Amino acid sequence: MGTYLSTPKTEKFSEDGENDRLRYGLSSMQGWRATMEDAHAAYPDLDSSTSFFGVYDGHGGKVVAKFCAKYLHQQVLKNDAYAAGDIGTSVKRAFFRMDEMMRGQRGWRELAVLGDKINKITGMIEGLIWSPRSSDSNEQVDDWAFEEGPHSDFAGPTSGSTACVAIIRNNELLVANAGDSRCVISRKGQAYNLSRDHKPDLEVEKERIVKAGGFIHAGRVNGSLNLARAIGDMEFKQNKYLPVEKQIVTSNPDINAVELCDDDDFIVLACDGIWDCMSSQQLVDFIHEQLTSMQENKLSLVCERVLDRCLAPTAGGEGCDNMTMLLVQFKKPIMSVASPNKQSSPSKPADPESNLEDSGSK
Repeated sequence: MGTYLSTPKTEKFSEDGENDRLRYGLSSMQGWRATMEDAHAAYPDLDSSTSFFGVYDGHGGKVVAKFCAKYLHQQVLKNDAYAAGDIGTSVKRAFFRMDEMMRGQRGWRELAVLGDKINKITGMIEGLIWSPRSSDSNEQVDDWAFEEGPHSDFAGPTSGSTACVAIIRNNELLVANAGDSRCVISRKGQAYNLSRDHKPDLEVEKERIVKAGGFIHAGRVNGSLNLARAIGDMEFKQNKYLPVEKQIVTSNPDINAVELCDDDDFIVLACDGIWDCMSSQQLVDFIHEQLTSMQENKLSLVCERVLDRCLAPTAGGEGCDNMTMLLVQFKKPIMSVASPNKQSSPSKPADPESNLEDSGSK
């Protein structure tokens, strides 16, 4: 993870899209890292009333991030709780389901395909940014049946990924996060954190890690992982006497529900390569400046300018990580129609630059 190139790869994968409720832009850049381990998902029309956006920051390899980008939103849709209107429960189960699906013969085979030098579906070469395309349809049948084979006892990948996703339905925004990628909302130009960075030195994380038999050294779980929650990283999830929520490292996401209003400008989802370089408020201020001054109306250009601004001039330290940023702007007025089985929601986000406590469905 600490290997750097002699010169950064500044080519970017960028994309824009919209529907009648919102528009989005995204951009990803490998930067100084030797490999690109980020992935993302952007589905403005997950169904007729719901949008889904996600950022996945891999570590120890790219395959878990790619796996999440391909399958996590599908599992949200497939869960019975989603059909009942309980998005919070469906997204939490989808996070847990990622770890389940990556075990065994079929999980091993799928991770091996995603790790190939050339992905035959997208035709994109390793080192470029991977993004699910139209062939990865939400409608595809996927019962994920058990398969016999030489890797039937595969415990799952030792690499892992953060997952920070935002689901928007009518005037409800739900954010689920595991790891140190972050979601921030701009309300009247003020930045509010909608997720909490899961670092091992947080008291609630430290308590779980130690109770599960782990330790923290130099700010890292068992001296190696600088995250307390992640999908994958199965070596930290081997205690058979503990539920998934209480393992040394857990994929259990914080879930926060917020009611949107016309004061809300946009949300940003980004990996820690961005947040290492800019605070939440600094990024919100920069985005507002760009939206005011730029002549071209593409949100991906704003994302690209953020990546360029954060890129370090030399290798080493802040600004040398992979970078992915997803910007979602709300179209006004925001719909005020409440969704069925509405989540309990705070009337406004937490104090500026602070983190919300869990307020959504558990």
